[in-house]
Amino acid sequence: MKKNYLLLAAAVLLAACYPAIFPSYITVGVTILLFVGWATAWDLVGGWAGQISLGHASFVGLGAYFVSVGSASFGLAPWWSMLAALLCAAIVAWLWGRLTFGLRGPYFALSTIAIAEIFRLVAINERWLTGGATGVFIMELPTPFGIDLFDKITQYYMALAFAFICLLTVFALSRRRLGYQLRAVREDEDGAMAAGIDPTAVKLKAFAISGALTALGGGIYAIFLSFIEPHVIFNLLVSIQIALTAIIGGRGTLWGPAAGAVVLVTFGEIFRTTFAQANMLIYGLLILTVVLFFPRGIVGEISRNLIRRKYADRTQG
Repeated sequence: MKKNYLLLAAAVLLAACYPAIFPSYITVGVTILLFVGWATAWDLVGGWAGQISLGHASFVGLGAYFVSVGSASFGLAPWWSMLAALLCAAIVAWLWGRLTFGLRGPYFALSTIAIAEIFRLVAINERWLTGGATGVFIMELPTPFGIDLFDKITQYYMALAFAFICLLTVFALSRRRLGYQLRAVREDEDGAMAAGIDPTAVKLKAFAISGALTALGGGIYAIFLSFIEPHVIFNLLVSIQIALTAIIGGRGTLWGPAAGAVVLVTFGEIFRTTFAQANMLIYGLLILTVVLFFPRGIVGEISRNLIRRKYADRTQG
């Protein structure tokens, strides 16, 4: 476990040098880091607890709207809006889980799509609060210690802090009681109940943490875009991309979601600039290739092969 913390520290230090090495690709760096955080947060539910959620765009939207509306309508500093978004997202996730965790398999996934759609419709129709379909602009933000929050370099380091918080949270939970309980519930829910574990309570905790972390990233995303509207921020494709990032990287692994974000966002940008209109076809072929040859995800397959090799060396020795 100490090795993972050292790797995390090294990765953060390396990522901190990114703006100096690739000054022309700051936007790509911000996008990668946001998806590292979102996919890692999603994996608490989708990987560690085994509950496939396709509604995490709801939490992204909550965080984004709290920051946008808080700034545009109430003059709140974004850090206060983000704290409120964290609390609101955790409560929403808890209530959401209470309603839907009785469902299993694809039925839970379908329920998350339905609830996310409710959030989108509310954002469109409650114009007095959300601005409706026209969205909300962030025109002005405070400058703490003279730091311009609209500056792309500043936004990059905010996204880096967000990714670090998400990874650190999952690393810490993986060796705690909750982490072991989540894995037990994922592998055999009935067996976990027989061992005295309450699956619903365990999944509710994971969902609340996951929702709160995702909303934090949504707040940073709003500052990054400076404008949000419900058709984009609550789009089902956002939820699918977050889930797909974790699945491609390796569900239920510490580094899988981060690896998936780096691969998918980087190659997506390369294909978009290189293949123009054909980029989605190439991107789809990349995803298909990974799914076919890495069914456990990139990191999942690498970890499995390393374990098998160690076992083979021990038996031969």
